[in-house]
Amino acid sequence: MRLPRSGAGWTIAVFGLLALLLGALGLIWPETQLRLLGFEVPAERAPGDYTGTFLTASSMASFNMGVYYLLAVATEWRPFYRFTVWFRLVTFTVFTIAVLSDVAPDRFFAVAAWEGLGAVATAVGLWWDARRAAPGTAGPDDSAPDPVPATDAAR
Repeated sequence: MRLPRSGAGWTIAVFGLLALLLGALGLIWPETQLRLLGFEVPAERAPGDYTGTFLTASSMASFNMGVYYLLAVATEWRPFYRFTVWFRLVTFTVFTIAVLSDVAPDRFFAVAAWEGLGAVATAVGLWWDARRAAPGTAGPDDSAPDPVPATDAAR
């Protein structure tokens, strides 16, 4: 795996790695994940309580999302970076509303803040990268794509 080649790429890489690791944590030690999020971990679950099922699905989604983000970094897929800014702001809004309406515990606001700050960091990284790339010089927003391996050229 290559290191990120831009400021925005670093923000995406950090988020991707953390999403992957936290997803793995939820799959391996679900009780730890619940405690980190501020949820109660009873000694025994009542019949019909699907917390474990939901946590498994959410953790797998987080793990997969981490892989997608890291793949975007490896290919310097800048349209994906821009896409994440808007949808992480949407996620910030939804999670904040969940806390404010008592659907989620107050500690869950840390997840909302992480999403919002991540979106802002990526937006700033995109702005910084565009500013650094002077006209006529090589930069992350070049119109000339990286060489494509012959096996991929036909696709």
